[in-house]
Amino acid sequence: MSLLLSLIIPTYNESENISPLIIQLTSLLDRTLEQKYEIIIVDDDSPDLTWKIAQDLSDQYPQLKVIRRQGEKGLSTAVMKGWEKAQGEILGVIDADLQHPPESLLQLWSEIEKGADLAVASRHVEGGGVSDWSLLRRFLSRGAQTLGLIILPGVIGRVSDPMSGFFLVRRRCLANSTLNPLGYKILIEVLAKGKIGWISEVGYVFQERQEGQSKVTKQQYIDYIRHLVRLRLSLWRFERFIRFGVVGLSGVFVDMAFLYLLSDSSTLGLPLTRSKIIAAELAIINNFLWNDSWTFRDIAQTQPGKRRKIKRFIKFNLICLAGLILNVLFLNIFYNIFGLNRYVANLGAIAIVTIWNYWLNLKLSWRSTDLDSESGK
Repeated sequence: MSLLLSLIIPTYNESENISPLIIQLTSLLDRTLEQKYEIIIVDDDSPDLTWKIAQDLSDQYPQLKVIRRQGEKGLSTAVMKGWEKAQGEILGVIDADLQHPPESLLQLWSEIEKGADLAVASRHVEGGGVSDWSLLRRFLSRGAQTLGLIILPGVIGRVSDPMSGFFLVRRRCLANSTLNPLGYKILIEVLAKGKIGWISEVGYVFQERQEGQSKVTKQQYIDYIRHLVRLRLSLWRFERFIRFGVVGLSGVFVDMAFLYLLSDSSTLGLPLTRSKIIAAELAIINNFLWNDSWTFRDIAQTQPGKRRKIKRFIKFNLICLAGLILNVLFLNIFYNIFGLNRYVANLGAIAIVTIWNYWLNLKLSWRSTDLDSESGK
């Protein structure tokens, strides 16, 4: 029998909560999905024997499976371990501490049935909230989300509660995606690297822990920041930026060579600004040809035909011409105001607009649905 849902519960020292949670979940899911689901507990070898209690429960609840990890810890990696073993078409995660109300799972499932790729339980939409958080805890939570919006706006901004650890996602949306989460916020990794289209959010009230101790530590906040930075760098695809930089360097030589030929008194002796404009346009053509055939070759191959290539060139040219305005401005400032050598001034101006050109071209000139996670971030 094919399974519709695989729900992962990462645990560590949750012996007091695991039994009531399983009882509630199975009661809800048996009525909705009959036997077409599985619950996978991934326990990090809890000293309080959470894993053993769960194993004992599996005799009574055949949909329950238990994985005991030894020598490895971490909420996100536990979820990944569970998803690796999962057989369901829909993958989910819920905390074991009963702070996520089990009854909200049916609301999430309803959104999936409507066609959502990702259904997220949120504290920040209608019907959502927190039960009894202190002002400091509210500040830290919102501060972490704001920081995420600054570093990864195109990822964090897609949902109201990116810190949520309670959601369902279609397996196919994560196919061929390499997830490598750090810390405990796996939803951010799913949003950044999964091919997620339709997102639905369901409000829920985050409950206070009744049994056991909270596992929120200073280290988790540090890991969260590290995770954001690592995702930022990976989504920029640094190797692509290096290629863009190498191509840009070739353009520098083209630019410099023609600037010399056009402006030097021993050759044509044209005015500096006019020489610069011509030299820069020739460098732009050089850079486009190399970027289209090397830096962004994988994207260009998905957009074949002369018409699309011309469209990419026009976008590239417009972006670079806007950069050229900045380039000419800084060239004249460095040359006329600061009195730098014209070639040194030109090199400094080129350096300033390099990031401008890369960023906008990544967003506009070579954009495809496969790279939506790179653009706009």
